[in-house]
Amino acid sequence: MKTPSPRGIALTVALSAALAAGCSAPAPAPAQEPGSGPEQAPAEVSAAEPRLALTYDGGVLIVDETNLTVVDDVPLGGFTRLAPAGDGRHVMISTEGGFRALDTGSWSERHGDHRHHYSGPAALTETVFPAGKPGHVVAHGGTTALFDDATGRAELIDPSGLAATEGVTDSESYTAPHAHHGVAVALADGSLLVTLGDSDSRTGIALLDSSRREIARIEECPGVHGEAVAEGETIVFGCQDGMMIYRNGTFTKATSPDDYGRIGNQAGSPASPVVLGDYKTDPDADLERPETVALVDTRTAEIRLVDLGTSYTFRSLGRGPDGEAVVLGTDGALHVLDPESGETIRRMDVLAQWTEPEDWQTPRPALSVSGRTAFVTDPATDSLHAVDLVSGDIRTGSLPHTPNEISGT
Repeated sequence: MKTPSPRGIALTVALSAALAAGCSAPAPAPAQEPGSGPEQAPAEVSAAEPRLALTYDGGVLIVDETNLTVVDDVPLGGFTRLAPAGDGRHVMISTEGGFRALDTGSWSERHGDHRHHYSGPAALTETVFPAGKPGHVVAHGGTTALFDDATGRAELIDPSGLAATEGVTDSESYTAPHAHHGVAVALADGSLLVTLGDSDSRTGIALLDSSRREIARIEECPGVHGEAVAEGETIVFGCQDGMMIYRNGTFTKATSPDDYGRIGNQAGSPASPVVLGDYKTDPDADLERPETVALVDTRTAEIRLVDLGTSYTFRSLGRGPDGEAVVLGTDGALHVLDPESGETIRRMDVLAQWTEPEDWQTPRPALSVSGRTAFVTDPATDSLHAVDLVSGDIRTGSLPHTPNEISGT
Protein backbone atom coordinates (compact mmCIF):
# COMPACT_ATOMS: atom_id res chain seq x y z
CA MET A 1 0.00 0.00 0.00
CA LYS A 2 1.29 3.44 -0.89
CA THR A 3 2.07 5.91 1.86
CA PRO A 4 0.43 9.33 1.54
CA SER A 5 2.94 12.11 0.97
CA PRO A 6 2.04 15.55 2.33
CA ARG A 7 3.86 17.24 -0.54
CA GLY A 8 2.08 15.05 -3.07
CA ILE A 9 -1.35 15.82 -1.70
CA ALA A 10 -0.89 19.48 -2.71
CA LEU A 11 -3.52 22.13 -3.00
CA THR A 12 -6.75 20.83 -4.53
CA VAL A 13 -10.07 22.17 -5.74
CA ALA A 14 -13.23 20.48 -6.92
CA LEU A 15 -12.29 18.29 -9.89
CA SER A 16 -14.66 15.35 -10.07
CA ALA A 17 -15.12 12.76 -12.77
CA ALA A 18 -17.13 10.36 -10.59
CA LEU A 19 -20.78 9.69 -11.18
CA ALA A 20 -22.26 10.17 -7.75
CA ALA A 21 -25.61 8.46 -8.15
CA GLY A 22 -26.39 6.20 -11.06
CA CYS A 23 -26.18 6.31 -14.80
CA SER A 24 -27.64 9.75 -15.45
CA ALA A 25 -26.13 11.73 -12.58
CA PRO A 26 -24.26 14.87 -13.71
CA ALA A 27 -20.56 15.27 -12.92
CA PRO A 28 -19.42 18.13 -10.66
CA ALA A 29 -17.91 21.17 -12.29
CA PRO A 30 -14.15 21.35 -12.82
CA ALA A 31 -12.08 23.88 -10.94
CA GLN A 32 -11.80 27.45 -12.18
CA GLU A 33 -8.70 29.59 -12.09
CA PRO A 34 -9.21 32.30 -9.46
CA GLY A 35 -10.77 35.31 -11.10
CA SER A 36 -11.73 33.45 -14.27
CA GLY A 37 -15.46 33.92 -13.77
CA PRO A 38 -18.36 31.79 -12.52
CA GLU A 39 -18.17 28.04 -12.68
CA GLN A 40 -19.94 26.35 -15.56
CA ALA A 41 -20.88 22.73 -14.99
CA PRO A 42 -19.79 20.28 -17.67
CA ALA A 43 -22.56 18.56 -19.60
CA GLU A 44 -22.97 14.99 -20.74
CA VAL A 45 -22.55 14.73 -24.51
CA SER A 46 -23.42 12.02 -27.01
CA ALA A 47 -19.87 11.25 -28.11
CA ALA A 48 -16.34 11.78 -26.84
CA GLU A 49 -14.87 15.22 -27.54
CA PRO A 50 -11.09 14.68 -27.20
CA ARG A 51 -8.94 17.76 -26.77
CA LEU A 52 -5.35 18.84 -27.25
CA ALA A 53 -3.28 21.25 -25.18
CA LEU A 54 -0.86 23.60 -26.95
CA THR A 55 1.52 25.96 -25.19
CA TYR A 56 2.32 29.45 -26.39
CA ASP A 57 4.25 32.36 -24.94
CA GLY A 58 1.76 33.40 -22.28
CA GLY A 59 -0.50 30.41 -21.80
CA VAL A 60 -2.04 27.17 -23.00
CA LEU A 61 -4.63 26.72 -25.73
CA ILE A 62 -7.19 23.92 -25.44
CA VAL A 63 -8.24 22.71 -28.89
CA ASP A 64 -11.01 20.34 -29.96
CA GLU A 65 -9.41 17.45 -31.87
CA THR A 66 -12.44 16.99 -34.12
CA ASN A 67 -13.02 20.47 -35.50
CA LEU A 68 -9.69 22.11 -34.50
CA THR A 69 -11.45 25.02 -32.80
CA VAL A 70 -9.98 26.69 -29.72
CA VAL A 71 -12.15 25.72 -26.75
CA ASP A 72 -10.26 27.66 -24.07
CA ASP A 73 -7.26 29.92 -23.65
CA VAL A 74 -5.63 29.51 -20.24
CA PRO A 75 -3.17 32.31 -19.35
CA LEU A 76 0.08 31.16 -17.77
CA GLY A 77 3.38 32.99 -17.54
CA GLY A 78 6.84 31.58 -18.19
CA PHE A 79 8.04 28.74 -20.40
CA THR A 80 5.84 25.71 -19.86
CA ARG A 81 6.06 22.06 -20.85
CA LEU A 82 3.22 19.55 -21.22
CA ALA A 83 2.66 15.84 -20.71
CA PRO A 84 -0.42 13.61 -20.39
CA ALA A 85 -1.34 13.12 -16.74
CA GLY A 86 -2.48 9.55 -17.34
CA ASP A 87 -6.20 9.85 -16.59
CA GLY A 88 -7.47 10.75 -20.07
CA ARG A 89 -8.53 14.21 -18.88
CA HIS A 90 -5.68 16.24 -17.42
CA VAL A 91 -2.27 17.31 -18.62
CA MET A 92 0.61 18.06 -16.29
CA ILE A 93 2.30 21.40 -16.79
CA SER A 94 5.94 21.76 -15.80
CA THR A 95 6.25 25.33 -14.69
CA GLU A 96 7.93 27.45 -12.04
CA GLY A 97 7.48 25.86 -8.64
CA GLY A 98 6.46 22.41 -9.74
CA PHE A 99 4.03 20.29 -11.71
CA ARG A 100 0.54 21.73 -12.07
CA ALA A 101 -2.54 19.89 -13.31
CA LEU A 102 -4.60 21.41 -16.10
CA ASP A 103 -8.12 20.05 -16.59
CA THR A 104 -8.87 19.95 -20.34
CA GLY A 105 -12.59 19.80 -19.51
CA SER A 106 -13.37 16.70 -21.58
CA TRP A 107 -13.41 13.08 -20.47
CA SER A 108 -15.19 9.73 -20.67
CA GLU A 109 -16.23 7.28 -17.94
CA ARG A 110 -16.93 3.58 -18.23
CA HIS A 111 -20.33 2.48 -16.96
CA GLY A 112 -20.85 -1.25 -17.35
CA ASP A 113 -20.58 -2.13 -21.03
CA HIS A 114 -20.61 1.45 -22.28
CA ARG A 115 -19.16 4.88 -21.61
CA HIS A 116 -20.54 8.28 -20.73
CA HIS A 117 -18.88 11.38 -22.17
CA TYR A 118 -18.60 14.83 -20.60
CA SER A 119 -17.55 18.21 -21.90
CA GLY A 120 -17.08 21.55 -20.20
CA PRO A 121 -14.64 24.44 -19.77
CA ALA A 122 -10.95 23.84 -19.28
CA ALA A 123 -9.31 25.07 -16.08
CA LEU A 124 -5.86 25.46 -14.64
CA THR A 125 -6.31 23.74 -11.29
CA GLU A 126 -4.63 24.55 -8.00
CA THR A 127 -3.29 21.01 -7.70
CA VAL A 128 0.48 21.52 -7.56
CA PHE A 129 3.22 19.00 -6.87
CA PRO A 130 6.24 21.03 -5.73
CA ALA A 131 9.49 20.63 -7.66
CA GLY A 132 12.59 22.80 -7.89
CA LYS A 133 13.17 21.81 -11.52
CA PRO A 134 10.20 19.85 -12.86
CA GLY A 135 11.26 17.40 -15.56
CA HIS A 136 9.93 14.18 -17.06
CA VAL A 137 6.35 13.05 -16.53
CA VAL A 138 5.69 9.35 -17.20
CA ALA A 139 2.25 7.75 -16.93
CA HIS A 140 2.38 3.95 -16.86
CA GLY A 141 0.92 1.02 -14.95
CA GLY A 142 -1.81 3.15 -13.37
CA THR A 143 0.76 5.47 -11.75
CA THR A 144 2.18 8.77 -12.95
CA ALA A 145 5.77 9.58 -12.01
CA LEU A 146 6.81 13.24 -11.74
CA PHE A 147 10.59 13.66 -11.64
CA ASP A 148 12.25 16.70 -10.05
CA ASP A 149 15.70 17.22 -11.56
CA ALA A 150 16.70 19.58 -8.75
CA THR A 151 16.40 16.92 -6.04
CA GLY A 152 16.19 13.55 -7.83
CA ARG A 153 12.80 13.10 -6.24
CA ALA A 154 10.03 11.19 -8.03
CA GLU A 155 6.47 11.82 -6.90
CA LEU A 156 4.29 8.79 -7.72
CA ILE A 157 0.58 9.58 -7.93
CA ASP A 158 -2.64 7.84 -8.85
CA PRO A 159 -3.83 10.15 -11.65
CA SER A 160 -7.49 9.27 -11.05
CA GLY A 161 -7.27 11.42 -7.93
CA LEU A 162 -6.79 14.54 -10.02
CA ALA A 163 -10.52 14.53 -10.78
CA ALA A 164 -11.66 13.72 -7.24
CA THR A 165 -13.07 16.45 -5.01
CA GLU A 166 -10.57 15.56 -2.29
CA GLY A 167 -7.66 15.55 -4.75
CA VAL A 168 -4.73 13.16 -4.82
CA THR A 169 -4.68 11.54 -1.40
CA ASP A 170 -2.72 8.41 -2.29
CA SER A 171 0.82 9.19 -3.36
CA GLU A 172 4.37 8.11 -2.66
CA SER A 173 7.74 9.71 -3.18
CA TYR A 174 11.14 8.23 -3.91
CA THR A 175 14.37 10.21 -3.95
CA ALA A 176 17.36 9.02 -5.92
CA PRO A 177 20.78 9.09 -4.20
CA HIS A 178 21.81 12.09 -6.30
CA ALA A 179 19.94 14.82 -8.13
CA HIS A 180 20.14 14.57 -11.93
CA HIS A 181 18.16 15.08 -15.11
CA GLY A 182 16.33 11.80 -14.77
CA VAL A 183 13.18 9.78 -15.21
CA ALA A 184 11.18 7.22 -13.25
CA VAL A 185 8.75 4.61 -14.57
CA ALA A 186 6.28 2.79 -12.32
CA LEU A 187 5.52 -0.78 -13.37
CA ALA A 188 2.20 -2.59 -13.06
CA ASP A 189 3.48 -4.88 -10.28
CA GLY A 190 4.40 -1.91 -8.07
CA SER A 191 8.12 -1.91 -8.82
CA LEU A 192 9.94 1.16 -10.08
CA LEU A 193 12.59 1.87 -12.70
CA VAL A 194 14.69 4.96 -12.01
CA THR A 195 17.71 6.44 -13.74
CA LEU A 196 21.14 6.62 -12.08
CA GLY A 197 23.32 9.71 -12.18
CA ASP A 198 24.38 12.97 -10.62
CA SER A 199 24.95 16.55 -11.72
CA ASP A 200 28.04 15.54 -13.73
CA SER A 201 26.96 12.34 -15.48
CA ARG A 202 24.19 9.80 -15.94
CA THR A 203 25.14 6.15 -16.14
CA GLY A 204 22.23 3.72 -16.06
CA ILE A 205 19.03 2.43 -14.52
CA ALA A 206 18.05 0.73 -11.26
CA LEU A 207 15.08 -1.56 -10.59
CA LEU A 208 13.40 -1.14 -7.18
CA ASP A 209 10.82 -3.50 -5.74
CA SER A 210 7.51 -2.35 -4.27
CA SER A 211 9.22 -1.54 -0.95
CA ARG A 212 11.81 0.51 -2.91
CA ARG A 213 14.65 -1.89 -2.23
CA GLU A 214 17.09 -2.03 -5.15
CA ILE A 215 17.02 -5.48 -6.72
CA ALA A 216 18.88 -4.87 -9.99
CA ARG A 217 20.88 -2.20 -11.78
CA ILE A 218 22.71 -1.67 -15.03
CA GLU A 219 25.39 1.00 -15.46
CA GLU A 220 26.07 0.53 -19.14
CA CYS A 221 23.91 3.36 -20.44
CA PRO A 222 26.02 6.52 -20.54
CA GLY A 223 24.03 9.74 -20.79
CA VAL A 224 20.77 7.90 -20.11
CA HIS A 225 17.86 10.03 -21.29
CA GLY A 226 14.17 9.56 -21.93
CA GLU A 227 11.98 6.47 -21.94
CA ALA A 228 9.31 4.70 -23.95
CA VAL A 229 7.04 1.68 -23.57
CA ALA A 230 6.87 -0.99 -26.28
CA GLU A 231 4.61 -4.00 -26.84
CA GLY A 232 4.08 -5.83 -23.58
CA GLU A 233 5.55 -4.15 -20.53
CA THR A 234 8.86 -3.48 -22.23
CA ILE A 235 10.53 -0.23 -21.14
CA VAL A 236 13.43 1.37 -23.00
CA PHE A 237 15.84 4.17 -22.13
CA GLY A 238 18.11 6.07 -24.50
CA CYS A 239 21.90 5.96 -24.18
CA GLN A 240 24.79 7.75 -25.88
CA ASP A 241 25.76 4.42 -27.42
CA GLY A 242 22.40 2.82 -28.07
CA MET A 243 19.36 1.85 -26.02
CA MET A 244 18.75 -0.06 -22.79
CA ILE A 245 15.82 -2.49 -22.84
CA TYR A 246 14.03 -3.72 -19.71
CA ARG A 247 11.69 -6.71 -19.80
CA ASN A 248 10.60 -9.13 -17.07
CA GLY A 249 13.34 -8.19 -14.62
CA THR A 250 16.15 -8.28 -17.19
CA PHE A 251 18.18 -5.50 -18.81
CA THR A 252 19.47 -5.93 -22.37
CA LYS A 253 21.65 -3.46 -24.27
CA ALA A 254 21.06 -2.58 -27.92
CA THR A 255 24.44 -1.21 -29.00
CA SER A 256 24.77 1.49 -31.66
CA PRO A 257 26.95 0.72 -34.70
CA ASP A 258 28.83 3.98 -34.00
CA ASP A 259 31.01 4.60 -30.95
CA TYR A 260 28.81 7.62 -30.29
CA GLY A 261 25.33 6.79 -31.52
CA ARG A 262 22.99 8.67 -29.20
CA ILE A 263 19.31 7.77 -28.95
CA GLY A 264 18.04 10.49 -26.64
CA ASN A 265 14.35 10.61 -27.58
CA GLN A 266 12.09 7.63 -28.15
CA ALA A 267 8.53 6.82 -29.24
CA GLY A 268 7.00 3.46 -28.35
CA SER A 269 3.75 1.73 -29.25
CA PRO A 270 1.75 -1.02 -27.52
CA ALA A 271 1.18 -2.43 -31.01
CA SER A 272 4.86 -2.95 -31.83
CA PRO A 273 7.98 -4.44 -30.23
CA VAL A 274 10.06 -1.93 -32.21
CA VAL A 275 10.87 1.48 -30.73
CA LEU A 276 11.47 4.59 -32.83
CA GLY A 277 14.35 6.82 -31.72
CA ASP A 278 16.35 9.76 -32.92
CA TYR A 279 20.00 9.09 -33.77
CA LYS A 280 22.94 11.48 -33.37
CA THR A 281 26.62 10.76 -34.06
CA ASP A 282 28.49 14.01 -33.30
CA PRO A 283 29.35 14.33 -29.59
CA ASP A 284 30.80 17.81 -30.12
CA ALA A 285 27.90 19.38 -32.01
CA ASP A 286 26.13 22.32 -30.40
CA LEU A 287 23.14 21.48 -32.57
CA GLU A 288 23.17 18.34 -34.67
CA ARG A 289 20.46 18.06 -37.31
CA PRO A 290 20.33 14.31 -37.94
CA GLU A 291 18.73 12.75 -41.00
CA THR A 292 18.81 9.18 -39.68
CA VAL A 293 16.36 7.58 -37.26
CA ALA A 294 16.80 4.38 -35.27
CA LEU A 295 14.34 1.47 -35.18
CA VAL A 296 15.23 -0.72 -32.20
CA ASP A 297 13.81 -4.24 -32.04
CA THR A 298 13.30 -4.96 -28.34
CA ARG A 299 13.06 -8.71 -29.03
CA THR A 300 16.53 -9.00 -30.54
CA ALA A 301 18.22 -5.78 -29.31
CA GLU A 302 19.07 -4.96 -32.93
CA ILE A 303 19.20 -1.39 -34.23
CA ARG A 304 18.12 -0.59 -37.79
CA LEU A 305 19.17 2.85 -39.04
CA VAL A 306 16.97 4.54 -41.65
CA ASP A 307 18.08 7.55 -43.70
CA LEU A 308 15.10 9.87 -44.15
CA GLY A 309 16.83 12.26 -46.52
CA THR A 310 15.72 15.15 -44.32
CA SER A 311 16.43 16.33 -40.80
CA TYR A 312 13.97 16.35 -37.91
CA THR A 313 13.88 17.38 -34.23
CA PHE A 314 13.10 15.87 -30.83
CA ARG A 315 9.46 16.94 -31.26
CA SER A 316 9.15 15.01 -34.54
CA LEU A 317 8.61 11.42 -33.39
CA GLY A 318 5.29 9.58 -33.12
CA ARG A 319 3.57 6.23 -33.64
CA GLY A 320 0.59 5.32 -35.79
CA PRO A 321 -2.45 3.20 -34.86
CA ASP A 322 -0.79 -0.07 -35.91
CA GLY A 323 2.65 0.83 -34.58
CA GLU A 324 3.85 2.68 -37.68
CA ALA A 325 6.88 4.92 -37.09
CA VAL A 326 5.94 8.52 -37.88
CA VAL A 327 8.54 11.27 -38.31
CA LEU A 328 7.92 14.95 -39.08
CA GLY A 329 10.77 16.15 -41.29
CA THR A 330 12.10 19.64 -41.88
CA ASP A 331 11.12 19.06 -45.51
CA GLY A 332 7.58 19.68 -44.26
CA ALA A 333 6.44 16.09 -44.74
CA LEU A 334 5.27 13.28 -42.51
CA HIS A 335 7.28 10.15 -43.17
CA VAL A 336 5.44 6.95 -42.19
CA LEU A 337 7.71 3.91 -41.85
CA ASP A 338 7.12 0.20 -41.42
CA PRO A 339 8.80 -0.41 -38.04
CA GLU A 340 9.85 -3.95 -38.96
CA SER A 341 11.46 -3.26 -42.34
CA GLY A 342 12.17 0.46 -42.16
CA GLU A 343 10.51 0.90 -45.56
CA THR A 344 8.51 4.08 -46.22
CA ILE A 345 4.80 3.29 -46.25
CA ARG A 346 3.74 6.78 -47.26
CA ARG A 347 4.97 10.36 -47.34
CA MET A 348 2.56 13.27 -46.89
CA ASP A 349 3.41 16.93 -47.45
CA VAL A 350 1.97 19.03 -44.64
CA LEU A 351 4.10 22.16 -44.11
CA ALA A 352 6.50 24.37 -45.97
CA GLN A 353 10.16 23.49 -45.46
CA TRP A 354 11.54 24.74 -42.16
CA THR A 355 14.78 24.88 -40.20
CA GLU A 356 15.32 23.76 -36.62
CA PRO A 357 15.99 26.85 -34.44
CA GLU A 358 19.19 27.09 -32.42
CA ASP A 359 17.35 27.49 -29.10
CA TRP A 360 15.38 24.36 -28.14
CA GLN A 361 12.74 26.49 -26.42
CA THR A 362 11.96 28.39 -29.62
CA PRO A 363 8.75 27.22 -31.32
CA ARG A 364 9.19 24.76 -34.14
CA PRO A 365 6.71 22.33 -35.76
CA ALA A 366 5.75 19.58 -33.33
CA LEU A 367 3.95 16.26 -33.73
CA SER A 368 1.34 14.51 -31.58
CA VAL A 369 -0.46 11.36 -32.77
CA SER A 370 -3.89 10.26 -31.54
CA GLY A 371 -5.23 7.09 -33.11
CA ARG A 372 -4.96 7.44 -36.88
CA THR A 373 -4.62 11.24 -36.75
CA ALA A 374 -1.30 13.09 -36.64
CA PHE A 375 -1.57 16.62 -35.29
CA VAL A 376 1.16 18.97 -36.52
CA THR A 377 1.70 22.49 -35.23
CA ASP A 378 2.74 25.20 -37.69
CA PRO A 379 4.35 28.16 -35.89
CA ALA A 380 5.07 29.91 -39.20
CA THR A 381 1.35 30.30 -39.91
CA ASP A 382 -0.12 30.04 -36.39
CA SER A 383 -2.11 26.97 -37.36
CA LEU A 384 -2.70 23.33 -36.50
CA HIS A 385 -2.97 20.53 -39.07
CA ALA A 386 -4.76 17.21 -38.56
CA VAL A 387 -3.47 14.52 -40.92
CA ASP A 388 -5.25 11.20 -41.41
CA LEU A 389 -2.38 8.71 -41.50
CA VAL A 390 -4.44 6.23 -43.50
CA SER A 391 -6.23 8.37 -46.10
CA GLY A 392 -3.79 11.28 -46.18
CA ASP A 393 -6.60 13.82 -45.75
CA ILE A 394 -5.53 17.06 -44.06
CA ARG A 395 -7.64 19.47 -42.02
CA THR A 396 -6.32 22.84 -40.81
CA GLY A 397 -7.38 25.15 -38.01
CA SER A 398 -6.21 28.67 -37.18
CA LEU A 399 -4.74 29.54 -33.79
CA PRO A 400 -4.75 32.92 -31.99
CA HIS A 401 -1.16 32.45 -30.82
CA THR A 402 2.06 30.87 -32.06
CA PRO A 403 2.07 27.26 -30.85
CA ASN A 404 5.07 25.61 -29.20
CA GLU A 405 4.51 22.29 -27.43
CA ILE A 406 1.52 20.01 -28.00
CA SER A 407 0.03 17.19 -25.95
CA GLY A 408 -3.06 15.03 -25.97
CA THR A 409 -4.53 13.40 -22.89
